[in-house]
Amino acid sequence: MSNKIALITGGSRGLGKDMALRMAKDGHDVVITYVSKKDAAAEVVKEIEAMGMQAAALFLDVNNITSFSQFIDEFRQILKAKWNTESFDFLVNNAGIGATIPYLKVTEADFDQFINIHFKSVYFLTQQLLPLVNDNGRIINISSGTTRFCVPGYSVYASVKGAVEVFTRYLAKDVGARGITANVVAPGPVETDFNNGGNRDIPERKKFLASMTALGRVGQPKDIGGIIAFLCSEDGGWISGQRIEVSGGINL
Repeated sequence: MSNKIALITGGSRGLGKDMALRMAKDGHDVVITYVSKKDAAAEVVKEIEAMGMQAAALFLDVNNITSFSQFIDEFRQILKAKWNTESFDFLVNNAGIGATIPYLKVTEADFDQFINIHFKSVYFLTQQLLPLVNDNGRIINISSGTTRFCVPGYSVYASVKGAVEVFTRYLAKDVGARGITANVVAPGPVETDFNNGGNRDIPERKKFLASMTALGRVGQPKDIGGIIAFLCSEDGGWISGQRIEVSGGINL
C-alpha cells in the first residue's frame, strides 16, 4: 500500500511546519508550499526525509489567484515524478498572514489582501484541487479562535476567517458523496512568529493570554499539528462540517 500524500500550504514555518512534521510522523508523505522562505521550506523537506518519508516544497503565492493554474501544473508534475500518481489525499489550507489593524485604520488594500489570502485563495484553490483529491480524503481549513471571541485590531482577519468557516460547511456537503470530509481547525493564541511573534516574544502578552485559558498556558505548534493528524486518520473519518477550536479553553 502506497503512502498517503498531504498538501499543506504555508508549510515552511510556524503551525504549517509542525503540521507537516506531524503528518510525516504518522507515516504520510508531504508537499508543502512557501512564498518567501525557500530555504526554510527546504529544511522542512530534509527533516521529513530524515524521518523516512518523502517530501517536496513548491512556491505558491496565495495572494495571486491567477497563479493557481501554474501551481497546480507544477503540483501534478511533482506527484507524477516523485510518487507516480495523479492524486493526493489530504489538503490543509494553512497559509496566511497576521496583522493587528484598528477598524478605523483598515484600508481597502488591507481588506483586499486579507480577503485574497485567507478566503478567496482557500475557496478557489480547493475548487481547482478537488479533482486531484482521492475519494475518502480530507480537507482541513485553518481558522481562528477570534471568530468566536473579539480581539482588538482583528476585525478584518476574524471576518474573513468567519467566511472560511461558513464555506467549509458548504464544502462538506458538496464533497461528502465522495467520502471526503471538510473541517475547520481554529487555533487560539500559539507561540509562533505569526503576527510578528507577539504571542511568543512579549512576556506580558503571553502571561495575559495564558491567564485567559482553562489550561493556563499559551498554545504550542504541536498542540495544533496533532489535531490535523487526527482528522486525517481513520479515527477522524466520521467528523465533517465541524469547527474544532484548539485553544486550551480560552475565554470560556
